[in-house]
Amino acid sequence: MPVLNNSTHRPRLSLGPLLYLWPREQVLDFYAEMLDTPVDVIYLGETICSKRRQLRPEDYWEIAERITAAGKQAVISTLALIESDGELKTLKRICDDQRFLIEAGDLAALDFLEGRPFVAGHSINLYNQRTLSFLAKRGLKRWVLPVELGRETATALIQSRPDGVECELFAFGRLPLAYSARCFTAYNRNLGKDDCQFCCGDYPDGLVISTQDNVSFLALNGIQTQSASTHNLLSALDEVSRLGVDLLRISPQSQHTADIVRVFADCLTGDLDPAAGTAQLAGWAPTGLCDGYWSGQAGIASVLMAPKR
Repeated sequence: MPVLNNSTHRPRLSLGPLLYLWPREQVLDFYAEMLDTPVDVIYLGETICSKRRQLRPEDYWEIAERITAAGKQAVISTLALIESDGELKTLKRICDDQRFLIEAGDLAALDFLEGRPFVAGHSINLYNQRTLSFLAKRGLKRWVLPVELGRETATALIQSRPDGVECELFAFGRLPLAYSARCFTAYNRNLGKDDCQFCCGDYPDGLVISTQDNVSFLALNGIQTQSASTHNLLSALDEVSRLGVDLLRISPQSQHTADIVRVFADCLTGDLDPAAGTAQLAGWAPTGLCDGYWSGQAGIASVLMAPKR
């Protein structure tokens, strides 16, 4: 694949919300490091489990102030699965603060945003033009394409999107596939969800599970199920740029996130060939890379990165 033509529409880079349970100091150090990376948008907040209280909303707001001062956009992300009155109260509290754009992980957030601008996260089932138009009337300014969809749906939505609405693609990271009321990480330890002992914190990038043939298949992250392979769309950079995608989301991982961001940035500026960049990214993906969903194939497949015959 050739180096991206600088005359092509160039997407911006975003850093998705942290999906894992890391110690508080590690989280603070991580975001301090991200301020010096070429990402344009940084998402903050707990999107998986309300029991993870290493950081409070006040902490995220303080980090968001630093992000804004660094010339980047800070967005506060909310839970993807609302299960209790307490979670609704926290959601309302987050949405009541109007300093920062909100990424809604669940449509319940719209009741508290009252028509204010918002981002629709990948966990919202935005699959067609009618839904896109409906949400735009409610204040949608950006949507993250659900990860199981690919170029066909992305093309149709981008071509018909309302004015002023941006499209963001999940471009790198373990795919967030499903959410459940049950905590599978705790279940793996024979623990109940109410007595989980925060065991998800023992797996800073999720707990990988394998098939009986010893093939890494999924990763457990509390109530969230992820892909074991790391989704990577750097090989499709030229294509998504021509489509008019506005942002490429990189999902944080416990190691090499800053390096990953810089590889994407170098490919966007034309200083690095995407094929060479993908080779570097492969060294930072614990169980390999995948990209099948973008081509309408099984998500675990590596279609774009397959050797040409």
